[in-house]
Amino acid sequence: MARAIVITSGKGGVGKTTSAINLGAALNKFGEDVLVIDANVTTPNVGINLGAPNVPVSLHHVLSGKAKTHEAVYEHDSGMKVMPGSISPQHMKNMKYEKFDELVKQAKRLADFIIVDCAAGLGREANMAISAADEILIITQPEIAALTDALKAIKLAESMDKKVLGAVLTRVRNKKYELKKENVEEMLDIPVISIIPEDDSVQEALRIKDAVLHTHPRSKAAKGYKELASYLTGERIKEKENWVISLLKNIGFIKKTEGF
Repeated sequence: MARAIVITSGKGGVGKTTSAINLGAALNKFGEDVLVIDANVTTPNVGINLGAPNVPVSLHHVLSGKAKTHEAVYEHDSGMKVMPGSISPQHMKNMKYEKFDELVKQAKRLADFIIVDCAAGLGREANMAISAADEILIITQPEIAALTDALKAIKLAESMDKKVLGAVLTRVRNKKYELKKENVEEMLDIPVISIIPEDDSVQEALRIKDAVLHTHPRSKAAKGYKELASYLTGERIKEKENWVISLLKNIGFIKKTEGF
């Protein structure tokens, strides 16, 4: 059964989009059928980070009733599927946030893992994404401000009866001023299921406009996201070097666009 996992934090700048893209890439590399959806309606970055800032049909078109869900799905060269948002302010018009729940239900027919990049904060966009989730993954950093907002996001998810899988700590430097894993778990009352170390490879991947899993597969950050993907699948999966299998799964059904 397909799983819709929303990546959220309650705070911007902690690595939600990077984590959504690289978790999707890691699951895909393990042979899973993955769709990453950019639900950050006002400031979408998934397409930008993957080298396709403008696509002919986006999430915004679906939420405006101008396109069907599968028409906004594109295939990355790796085989990972992506539904980008539009960076055009004009596409914000006539959007219906309440359509997102149905969009996710339809997306579950297209992939086994639906990874949703949630907007920062706890406003309408975040509520839209979390309400459509089966499970929630909290992205945060080991410092008080980020953890305080993460706790708010957890409480919001719990108020909607959503399952919170745990927390992912990003950009960890192992400095004395950072809170330890045990302190984070005590504060958030959820397990820390993965730690992504500070890694220049992530910034280099952003410059190249691709996932760090693809640009620097042996980097510390890539290893962290692979371990996270392995945790979510419930078992250690042998990585498949040949991605042709996943590429052929939906041949003729998924569109390709420049940058993907």
